[in-house]
Amino acid sequence: MELFRSLVIILMGSVLVNNYVLSRFLGICPFLGVSKKLDQATGMGVSVIFVMIMATLATWPIQTFILDPLGLGYLQTIVFILVIAALVQFIEIVLKKFMPALHKSLGVYLPLITTNCAVLGVTINNINDGYNFLESIVAALGCGLGFLLAMVLFAGVRSRLDESDVPQHFKGLPITLISASIVALAFMGFGGIVENLFPAV
Repeated sequence: MELFRSLVIILMGSVLVNNYVLSRFLGICPFLGVSKKLDQATGMGVSVIFVMIMATLATWPIQTFILDPLGLGYLQTIVFILVIAALVQFIEIVLKKFMPALHKSLGVYLPLITTNCAVLGVTINNINDGYNFLESIVAALGCGLGFLLAMVLFAGVRSRLDESDVPQHFKGLPITLISASIVALAFMGFGGIVENLFPAV
């Protein structure tokens, strides 16, 4: 029961309280670049979930069983980036073959997952937070779901902005950044909610 509680807290905390985009401000480039249309935002969010989970599956054992025992922890960032880059190339090949429409709509933003600091941040923070393998996978899933949630929510906001009468000086990027900051402020209200929903027995 305690294991289930801790996993739920990690999952819900990653989605809501510690949302990588809206709370930690990682992965802002795809958040602003691919959130204009709902289908693109959803496709990017699902791709990032897959990359985060697969990257964690690969990097946690590498860190635990190779880098740490050999005293090569200082190579962590380089190794993790190489693993993430390889996974993104794999996803790009799969999407191009089986979902060409989504591959075309994502365009240049799909290779940008390689440099998405949210993916690298998840893999490094899982190690720094001392999570075991199962906790790391749950955290990666939660962070990916949080990224997808932020993308879908902001795609809805931006669709409303397109229909709104925005003052001339705020059109374009300024109103987008202001809207993103308001959405981020809304997510601050989730602080402490997970622990209250799942109190210690």
